[in-house]
Formats: sequence, C-alpha cells, structure tokens
Amino acid sequence: MNQYLNRYLKVIIRIGSPLFSLVLFGVSIWAIYEQLHQYRLSEVVASVSDIPLTQGFVAFGLMVINCGIMTCYDTLAIRYLRQSVTYRKMAFAAIVSSVISNNVGFALLANSALRYRFYSTWGLTPLQVARITAFCNVSYGLGQMTVGGVVFLVEPISVPKILHFPISIHLLGAGCLAVVASYLIASALSQKTLRLWKWRIPHLPLKVSIAQITISSLDWVIAAGIFYVLLPSSAVLSYPACLGVYLLAQAAGVISNVPGGLGVFETVMLLLLSPSVGSSKLIGALLAFRGIYNFIPLGMSVMAFGLYELRRNITQSTHRI
Repeated sequence: MNQYLNRYLKVIIRIGSPLFSLVLFGVSIWAIYEQLHQYRLSEVVASVSDIPLTQGFVAFGLMVINCGIMTCYDTLAIRYLRQSVTYRKMAFAAIVSSVISNNVGFALLANSALRYRFYSTWGLTPLQVARITAFCNVSYGLGQMTVGGVVFLVEPISVPKILHFPISIHLLGAGCLAVVASYLIASALSQKTLRLWKWRIPHLPLKVSIAQITISSLDWVIAAGIFYVLLPSSAVLSYPACLGVYLLAQAAGVISNVPGGLGVFETVMLLLLSPSVGSSKLIGALLAFRGIYNFIPLGMSVMAFGLYELRRNITQSTHRI
C-alpha cells in the first residue's frame, strides 16, 4: 500500500511541479499586462532608449565583475576538497553552470548536471562533484539570507497586501540572520556533518564558512547593483530598499521554477517598486537588466558550452581513430 502511495505521490509531484510553474508564469504575465496595458509599446521602448549609455556601461561592467565572483564559489570548494583543477577550468565550469542553470529553470538539477558533466571529465568522482555542487548552492543561499537579513532589519520594505506575505519583513530578516548565525556557530563548535532534510552538508572550518558567506553576499549585492544603476535618476529609491525588493523577487523566481524567474521576477519588482518608479520607466530598466544580466551571459555561456562539447567530441573521435 505504501509503495503504491509513494508512486502516486511521485507522479503528482512530477506533473504538479511543471504545471504549477506554468500557471504561475501565466498569472505573472497577466499581472504585468495589468500594470502596463495603459502604456503604449512606443513608451516602453522609449524608456529603454532613455537609459544613458554610461549607465549601461556601468551595468555591463558590474555584470563582468559578478561573473568573476561566480568563479570564487568553485575555487573555494575545490581548495577545501584539496583537488587539483586549474583556475581556467574552474572558472569555465562555474560561470557556464551558474548562468545556464539560473536561466533554464529547476536550477538545482541543471546546476548539478552541468557541473557533473565538467568535473567528471576532469577526473573528479561523483561524490566530489556532489560536494562541490552542494557547497556552491549552500553558499548562494547563505549569502542571500545574510544580505536579506541585514537589509530587512535596517531598511524594511513595504509589501503590498496583494502578495499575502505570511510574516513581517522584520521577522523575516531576523529569521534569516538566525539561520546564518546558527550555521557559523555550528562551524565553530561542532565537527559533525549538518543535516538539512535529505541533504548532508559536510562540516566546514569557520574560516571557510565566513569566506563562502562573504563571496555570496558580494554576488547578491553586485547583481542588485546592476539593476539599480539602470533606474532613472528621477527614481526616489535608495539602494538598500532596491536590494531588499530584488532579493524577494529573485527568491520568488527561484521558488516558481519558471526559467530565469521570467515574469515572476518582473511581477514582484513591479508591484513593490512601481509606487517609487513609474511602471513604464521601471519596465524599461527591467528589460535592460534582463538583457545585461541574463541574456548576454546566457548567450555566451551556451556558445562556450557548445564549443566545449564540439571540441570534446572531436578529441574523442581522434583518439578512437
């Protein structure tokens, strides 16, 4: 009986998760339409064109810096595991895996598959690859909670009732910092493997834990900065407030499993920022942000991955001959 029930639940999860993502994507598109239907397409296009080139170049520069920070996750994980992998290979695996997985949906699965594809070819065992992936994913989440915890306590944002947010922003911030503090305390005092539901996180020295949180926090701060510099100068919005909204929007996008959080991210940003920034101006900044932060790195990563696979297949064919 339990076997049949487990199979039934697995089928529901397999069907329900993509269906939920599809419905959420549709609702998000409708919400965006409701926000923007009063504006003409020409006005939205003009809002993108009105972004000064200097702001675009600054945003592009921040994106390049952000890609550099992405390589630090794998570098720290490889050094902790004491494996011999060149920085060039680590940087390639980190950027391609992170960028593609963040844009195709089901980021955890895609991230794991891509990293396994690279590192297994370079001589690492499946267990070592799993540890690298877990290390990077945990680091990413800890950085989000650290930055979010500080921002939500120092400069809490106002969440519209339409979002039905279950707890206060202050309480959310305190909870995030409590989780991070517990993680650091466990790193300092305990030598045991941490367990989070089905996942096991190997014990990390305190120095390594602080390093992974610092790297991830910088990642989040700079990523939000890419969007912030694209906002019009007339926007009455502080960077900390923008950072808080950005963190909530990205979290909603990840939870939705919609590829790249497309539609979901924009909906949350529009709902929370439109009182401070006009919707037409805001959608222009969002479109520019998508282009610089998502589409340019994604296009380059897909091309790099394709060339890597082509070269790998050619090399294997040559060896067979």
